Amino acid sequence: MKKLFAVLILAVLPAVSFANTLEPELEKVEIDVADKVALQDGARTFANYCMGCHSAKYQRYERVANDLDIPVDLMQSHLIFTGAKIGDHMSIGMQPADAKAWFGAAPPDLTLVARVRGTDWLYSYLKSFYEDPARPWGVNNKVFPNVGMPNVLVGLQGRQVVGCKQVQIVEDGKKQYDPLTGTPLTHEACDQLTIVPKSGALTEEQFDEKVKNLVTFLAYSANPVKLQHQRIGTYVLLYLAFFFVFAYLLKREYWKDVH
Repeated sequence: MKKLFAVLILAVLPAVSFANTLEPELEKVEIDVADKVALQDGARTFANYCMGCHSAKYQRYERVANDLDIPVDLMQSHLIFTGAKIGDHMSIGMQPADAKAWFGAAPPDLTLVARVRGTDWLYSYLKSFYEDPARPWGVNNKVFPNVGMPNVLVGLQGRQVVGCKQVQIVEDGKKQYDPLTGTPLTHEACDQLTIVPKSGALTEEQFDEKVKNLVTFLAYSANPVKLQHQRIGTYVLLYLAFFFVFAYLLKREYWKDVH
């Protein structure tokens, strides 16, 4: 029995170790779901670039408009393209059978995707499409290899290809600098994503901000009451702190004659 257990451990450990080496390196992104400007821009990007294929069927247009301070008339004219009413769910007209035939699998609903994947994953994924003529849509993705999704943001980002560029040397998780001048130590890496100059409508900084705003909207969509929960939690903690004073005084009163 012990030998069998040892064999199983030895068989599993290499697989786990190998799986960890395949985990993509994700970019960190700071999300603020209280930023109404970022949320409004993210909602606009989602409606214009994502809702052709992806729904957010657990959200309602009216709820989004109210939470993001978007006037109803602007919501109807700029963010609703299916003829839906303001109180309807954010569904799409694409049929699952057609989507499966076109993409190989029906595109998932994105209402809760930020909870499933995390904001760092979404941010890195949306920035990691690159040209790959071998793929059906002509693109691939570093974070999600061989994904069956076209790069819908290519017009904003520009054509991204795998090429060579100077990157900073990292050893044991620490960036390396010249000990005398303090300048970063770099080396040429030829597996880096690079943007073809002047091929997109936005600069690199502008595109990063656009993607961040989109991820912010998806984070809000996954938990629309997060700010309300935080506010209620603050009140509860303040109440408990206030109540603790009286509870402690009452405890002292009960135990003062106990020796």
